[in-house]
Amino acid sequence: MALLLGFLLLLLELCGNTLSMGSQSSTKGTEVLEFELPATDYETKDSYKAGPIGGLFQIVHVFLHVVQPNDFPEDILRKILQKKFDFSTDYDKPENVVLTLKIIYYEIGVIICAVLGLLFIILMPLVGFCFGLCRCCNKCGGEMHQRQKKNGPYQRKCFAVCLLVISIFISLGIIYGFVANHHLRTQIERTRKLADSNFKDLRTLMNGAPAQISYILSQYSTTKEKAFSDLDNVKSLLGGGIQKQLRPKVIPVLDDIKAMAEEIKETRETLLNVNNTLKELRKSSAQLNTSLSDVKRDLERSLNDPMCSVPSATATCNNIRTSLSQLDDNTNMGQLPSLDKPIEKINDILQTNLSSLVQQGYKSFNDIPEMVQNQTTDIISVHAALPYVKSTLNSIGSDIENIGEQIPIQDQLSNFMGYINDTETYIHRNLPTLEEYDSYRWLGGLVVCCLLTLIVIFYYLGLLCGTCGYDQNTTPTRRGCVSNTGGIFLMVGAGVSFLFCWILMTIVVLTFVVGTNVEKLLCEPYQNRKLFQVLDTPYLLNENWKHYLSGMVFNKPDINLTFEQVYSDCKENRGIYATLKLENSYNISEHLNIQEQAGNINNDFQNMEVNLDNIVLLDEAGRKNLMDFGLSGIDTINYDVYLAELSKTPTKVHLLSFADDLEVKANHLTHGNLKQSLKNNAQTIRMIHRDRVIPLEQSMYGKARSSAYQTIKDLRQKSSGLEMKVNNTISSLDSAQDFLRTRISSVIVEESQKYGSMIVGYFERYLQWVKISITEKIAACKPVATALDSAVNVFLCSYIIDPMNLFWFGIGKATVFLLPALIFAVKLAKYYRRMDSEDVYEDIL
Repeated sequence: MALLLGFLLLLLELCGNTLSMGSQSSTKGTEVLEFELPATDYETKDSYKAGPIGGLFQIVHVFLHVVQPNDFPEDILRKILQKKFDFSTDYDKPENVVLTLKIIYYEIGVIICAVLGLLFIILMPLVGFCFGLCRCCNKCGGEMHQRQKKNGPYQRKCFAVCLLVISIFISLGIIYGFVANHHLRTQIERTRKLADSNFKDLRTLMNGAPAQISYILSQYSTTKEKAFSDLDNVKSLLGGGIQKQLRPKVIPVLDDIKAMAEEIKETRETLLNVNNTLKELRKSSAQLNTSLSDVKRDLERSLNDPMCSVPSATATCNNIRTSLSQLDDNTNMGQLPSLDKPIEKINDILQTNLSSLVQQGYKSFNDIPEMVQNQTTDIISVHAALPYVKSTLNSIGSDIENIGEQIPIQDQLSNFMGYINDTETYIHRNLPTLEEYDSYRWLGGLVVCCLLTLIVIFYYLGLLCGTCGYDQNTTPTRRGCVSNTGGIFLMVGAGVSFLFCWILMTIVVLTFVVGTNVEKLLCEPYQNRKLFQVLDTPYLLNENWKHYLSGMVFNKPDINLTFEQVYSDCKENRGIYATLKLENSYNISEHLNIQEQAGNINNDFQNMEVNLDNIVLLDEAGRKNLMDFGLSGIDTINYDVYLAELSKTPTKVHLLSFADDLEVKANHLTHGNLKQSLKNNAQTIRMIHRDRVIPLEQSMYGKARSSAYQTIKDLRQKSSGLEMKVNNTISSLDSAQDFLRTRISSVIVEESQKYGSMIVGYFERYLQWVKISITEKIAACKPVATALDSAVNVFLCSYIIDPMNLFWFGIGKATVFLLPALIFAVKLAKYYRRMDSEDVYEDIL
């Protein structure tokens, strides 16, 4: 119990020491990024498992529930603790009589068992003494004479079986006793290790609290460095934020204008290419026409040959003469309008470098961060805004850095560490005495178990010798030595039982009364926390204090601070601040409040004057250039005329087919100059097709994208709706420029607020983490709850009470069964011992 009281005082001392820090100011720091306090490892386990023997403990608990099924007597205990019940005085008062009856009712099961035990203690020696005197007078079975009975063999077997079964039950009880005795000794030997681990954990708690505070304070520099870095990086943060807000409105417009500038250049290049191509086509078409005319004249001369007068050749010549009209040019390239005027307009438009003007717009937009930096630097230099912000943040840091000096926690913990050392010294000084006394207890328990073992061994030997040496054909006076020895063993066991069973029962009754009440009045209510509920009863421990614990800690008994709540919070490893509700004495939130400083900093950022009104996306020259392009007439060119002409074939007839037909007709003629001339002209026509027609076709409407037909078709598609496109681009430009003129100030204010909130947010999040760390994590009191559990639940209940209850349960079970065992042993000994006289035996078997 000294250990239990020590740990309770430990909790109260910790309360007092923590309270003494309450009058100091505190502001602790954390990091902007994710920061966690270093994890603290404790040696003592927060739970205890008995192992295989736990099943035997559960059996005892079931038995205790049967003996003592009543609920925890909270009202009775409250009245006793309030000293409203005193046996020495006022015992005849009605309320005290009622309270006494309640105590008796609660303890009725224990009382009945104890009374039965006392009767056993008193009666067994008397019965044994009387039984001995009676046998000495040859009464009570003391006469060495056995009468013949017809059911004698059945009785012998029945007595033997009953004694064997009872001996087995006794043996089980003895085994329980041996196991409990050894387990208790083993656990007592572990007490030193348990105490050392708990004190080590408590030292870790005491030493860890200053280290945790130092760690939190050390993280402020990281937060400050991040904030100062962002203050110095106003160009990318504030300027970049403004630029990001404007980008969706500005960049698409500039991209459209840039694309329009590229389109003007591409249009000029396309017009030049088309115009040059048309010139080439006109020239090629003229050359083709000349070549065809020459071939046509040569064919006409050949057809004037006299050979055509021959009747067999006349039809062929006439047919050829008729087809000569097909050898002619099919196009009229010279009639196509010239593109020189549209090209001249585009050249005039390109006199203004629209791409350069667009790049100036990009540059103005990209210079926003630089402009913001320059203007805020000027504002800072004039109004000293940034130095004020930094000085404000430095003042917060100064308060946080001085927290260690403002709160003398180390001195308080040093005093408390001395208390821990004194308690540990006391426990270590008395542990050898405890271990010494336990060795005597262990020896006494061993003697008790060995005494019971000796008795049951006598019974086993008696059963063994009697059963093995018994001869049913032998008369009682002629029984053998082995059988007689068995009977003697049984009588010795009965005699020893009479001599020592009352002593054994005395030990059982004492340990039963103590163990049962400790288990039901302390261990069980501690585990289900009803004991704490009793201690938390208003005005119980001090009639002037509603809540005893808050009266001890704050000297304010009206604060709802309970033992159960403190124990539960410590089990959950919450910090001492939240556990003991120290906000009632020292409100950490007030000391960590920077709302005034944050408001001043935000106002400074909001009042910064950043002027970005001089951003021009495109000047008037650029606007005029766009409008001129829209009015250039590129979209009004009659592209269909060009496409219609370029889609024609260069010749009226396919020259290769014409040449082949001409050569076939020539083959019908007889050999001569006419035939040879026609074949030569056919070959010439093929050459014209190869050298003139094919290149002309490829230039006009070939599959390549560079053909005149495809180029003009693409130009028509691009120029379609040109004026509307330009008007839309100018409209978007006006809208974006108007947005910059009317809304940029609100964007600057909004981004300045975000920027200021970001800077202040670093410290707010830091201080929030500090608050959470101080209230929930620093000096987390789980070791205190673990120490209390170790003292009550582990040491007292698990190490001592559970083995002690198992010991009396086993020994009591064995002792109770000694009574029927000695009866059956005495009865059975009559059938095994050699008699002095006998009846005349007949063979009845």
